Amino acid sequence: MPELPEVETIRCGLEPHVAGRKITDVIVRNRSLRWPVQSDLARMLRGQVIRSVERRAKYLVLRCESGSIILHLGMAGRLRILPVATDAGKHDHVDIILDNSTCLRFCDPRRFGALLWSAGDPLQHPLLCVCGPEPLSAAFTGDCLYERSRGRRISIKQFIMDHKVVSGVGNIYASEALFLAGIHPLAAAGTLSRQRCRRLAAAVKKTLQKAIAAGGTTLRDFLGATGDPGYFQLKLRVYGRSGEPCYVCGRKIRGTRSGQRSTFYCPQCQR
Repeated sequence: MPELPEVETIRCGLEPHVAGRKITDVIVRNRSLRWPVQSDLARMLRGQVIRSVERRAKYLVLRCESGSIILHLGMAGRLRILPVATDAGKHDHVDIILDNSTCLRFCDPRRFGALLWSAGDPLQHPLLCVCGPEPLSAAFTGDCLYERSRGRRISIKQFIMDHKVVSGVGNIYASEALFLAGIHPLAAAGTLSRQRCRRLAAAVKKTLQKAIAAGGTTLRDFLGATGDPGYFQLKLRVYGRSGEPCYVCGRKIRGTRSGQRSTFYCPQCQR
């Protein structure tokens, strides 16, 4: 599933191509996404000018003159800028046609993604208003993490992946940040000291910043808006490396499950 760095990479790739462009038409080939594409979407979007492309958690927000398009890529969704005459494939469900003879094409083989229209403030939409602080913002701190984790028996990895605690920290980057912070992923969230929470918050920020700089992580499906893969997988320290030696201590990386998700850690470096 595309996580925050992948979505941010796509946002940066899309904005130069769509910001300031007018939507001339919308072609919906399949409305059956995670939530049905509304039947009057084309009527609502025709004539709208896309003012900016923003990100909130793992959602993309295309702000228009009188509302916003909210996009989620689901498990394997892709957004591409293509010439409007490009033939559509089996899983190309929606085209947003722009005034320069290009289109923003939404492809989603698994149909777990979403394309929604919000006439009001998109940040108050039911899907977005419940999201916790952005992990790269000043609002996300170790002290905040410490206060919110008190009394929680859930594992720290599951805790930082809860979008109500902090938005957008997915499975890959939670594993990597916990390694960087030297914290065992199965440790109970409520047992971490304030100092360790501060270390973890800093590690989350550093891990995400490095991943964004590398264009995200391509393990299977992810490609950026320009069709390029991400390269952060070349810098992974623990994720997907079960049985391989730790780059720091040489002990074998272990794999386990936490909250039904694959989890990787070093038994020597993470306590």
